[in-house]
Amino acid sequence: LSQLPGWSVRPDGSIVIATGNDDALGLYRCTPYNSYGTAGESRPTRVLLKDPPAFTVRPKEEYFQEVGRELVIPCAAQGDPPPTITWVKVGSMGKSSAQVDGNSSLILHPLIKEQHGVWECTATNQVASVTTATSIHVLGTSPHAVTNVSVLPLLLAANISWEPGFDGGYFQRFSVWYTPLVRYPPRAHHDWVSLSVPAGAQHLLVENLQPDTSYQFSVLAQNKLGSGPFSQIVTSVPRGFPVTTVPPEPPAMTVHVFLSPPRALTANETVRGVLLRWDPPARASVALSGYALELRQDKGGWEVLERSIPGTDTQVLVPGLIKDAFYEFRLVAFAGSYISDPSNTVNVSTAGMEVYPSRTQLPELLPQPVLAGVIGGICFLSVAVIFSTMAACIMNRRRAARVRKRRQDTPLVFSP
Repeated sequence: LSQLPGWSVRPDGSIVIATGNDDALGLYRCTPYNSYGTAGESRPTRVLLKDPPAFTVRPKEEYFQEVGRELVIPCAAQGDPPPTITWVKVGSMGKSSAQVDGNSSLILHPLIKEQHGVWECTATNQVASVTTATSIHVLGTSPHAVTNVSVLPLLLAANISWEPGFDGGYFQRFSVWYTPLVRYPPRAHHDWVSLSVPAGAQHLLVENLQPDTSYQFSVLAQNKLGSGPFSQIVTSVPRGFPVTTVPPEPPAMTVHVFLSPPRALTANETVRGVLLRWDPPARASVALSGYALELRQDKGGWEVLERSIPGTDTQVLVPGLIKDAFYEFRLVAFAGSYISDPSNTVNVSTAGMEVYPSRTQLPELLPQPVLAGVIGGICFLSVAVIFSTMAACIMNRRRAARVRKRRQDTPLVFSP
């Protein structure tokens, strides 16, 4: 081994080859021995040289494409043995709707908003794995949610800053939404106040806040196609005036949200509709006061379907869904003046499902003014028929009385 540079033997008998080359190819046997001799050599083992994957075609750093169009991104590699090519979206929680053709190219058709982001192409064989990345920008969509929202508590104010998300290919504006967390709100659900952000700004000073009161803050992005999703809610407490001459307290730290979202939301088809079940929030600072059920149809905007589900319930029946449609449901919990983040989202497809109309949808079939007019017309016709019948009866009785009187007054005539 001394004649081969980079070759050595460890104390445990292992052989180390620092640089693999053609000199390392071949069969190897190990013979253990001591002062009494040896029991023989080991079974032979063969050393083979394999090549790790190497990219022959790399994707570009960025791709821009309109939503709904097709996007094909090439990626190819070679090695010994030939590597396997896989594509994955960075940060994706589940399987994406992407396809890979025979040339290992990524095919996105039709391109959707959720496919915006960083994608990685990985080549793997028995020797090693290598990865390259590219960024996909989906144009013609509503904005993406802002990130890294932070709140700096000030004297009777708070400074909110954030990092914008992708604008969808259009100019976007921002608005800051906030609400106080009071222990005894005047209404069941507190209202959010929105403030417009000057164009191009990524921060906003919210003034005239109550001291020593917790506030929730969120940021919303909008462009000409609509609104993106709200950012994550951040809770903070503005500072009040110092009441003594001692040094002021350090800025209040951001407090944690007191209510976790509902858990394990599931959906099951029944003969009466779709039955949603869930587990209560794992952590709540006060007793639950209720839930609000939100839905959206065919990837549209979120809408509130039911806002007064009792806090003791863990299931709700949803009738009246449109047939051959795709729905998404999620829950929000309320506990006192606190509001939770949304629960996990469940998907429901009504393709082939027996759908029964909801009772709550009946008023929508006929507007209230029209319905009132129809009922009033029916009542008026009924009264008119009754009065007409009574008048006819009275006239018939009077006519019969006149005929009888006329007969009684007629003189008798006798012939000689």
